[in-house]
Amino acid sequence: MKTLFILAPVVACGWTTALGAAPQRPAITGISHICVYASNLEASDRFYANDLGAAKAPDPQDPKGTRYYFSPTQYVEVLPLPATQDISRMACVAYNTADAGGLQRYLRASGVSVTDEVHQDPDGAQWFNVKDPEGNEVQFVQPGRPITMAAGAKPIGTRIIHMGYLVHNRATEDRFYKDVLGFRPYWFGAKQPDRVDWVSQQVPDGRDWLEYMLVGEGSDTPLSKVDQRQLGVLNHFSIGVRNMEEAVTTLIGEDRLSPRHDGPQMGRDGKWQANLYDPDGTRVELMEFQPVTKPCCSPFTADSPVD
Repeated sequence: MKTLFILAPVVACGWTTALGAAPQRPAITGISHICVYASNLEASDRFYANDLGAAKAPDPQDPKGTRYYFSPTQYVEVLPLPATQDISRMACVAYNTADAGGLQRYLRASGVSVTDEVHQDPDGAQWFNVKDPEGNEVQFVQPGRPITMAAGAKPIGTRIIHMGYLVHNRATEDRFYKDVLGFRPYWFGAKQPDRVDWVSQQVPDGRDWLEYMLVGEGSDTPLSKVDQRQLGVLNHFSIGVRNMEEAVTTLIGEDRLSPRHDGPQMGRDGKWQANLYDPDGTRVELMEFQPVTKPCCSPFTADSPVD
């Protein structure tokens, strides 16, 4: 995987089809999964299976990987850390679509360079990979048969409601996520009133969202401060919980808090949140589904997810 610090254009100069009308975009309905690298698979297994309570399952895409399911259709894919990997521990992000082949054709017709073909897993899932304009590996998945959750699984939450990752250039990413894929505004915010640090955009046909974690000019996070620890804060995923007090009380009572953690605290978006960190520093943000106070900076412009 290329470093997230390399701006790797993957699209043609224009987004229009050369001749004729572009094919219709198939629905993009929500988050499928996030892929992360682990330097110690045993330690990561304790975090995802015990602390977060996910159901452990084989990985049909990579025999060296493991999937940790929070529901029959959403999971984290943990992969061994490659010897040549840079400081990023995010291997891919993945969104569900109603038609993987149709979405591949739509992206190509829209001027996006898609070199990967559509693959099929034993469970019937179909998927392909593409890179966004900043080089992030993005996978689109047409789900197959959902798994049966193991009886002993105790997920702290059963829905991944958003993923966030480092973004250098909001306008460049918008041309891919908003203009081509149809992601729509949800909320934006910042630590300081004259800045924009976070830009949240929902998938076009659901309520899960992508959060741009902006760095550099116009944000409160300078690029010079982004080391491996900070990148793990930026590149994260969020599990929705009904009640933060109950969730944190459960983690404490069952000795499931990760060694590094913070919160609960009230987020700038008016939602209760708390953070856990996997052994390689990837942040897992627990977040209540609905705001309980007025958000800063921007109103919500779309409905929040529900459990």
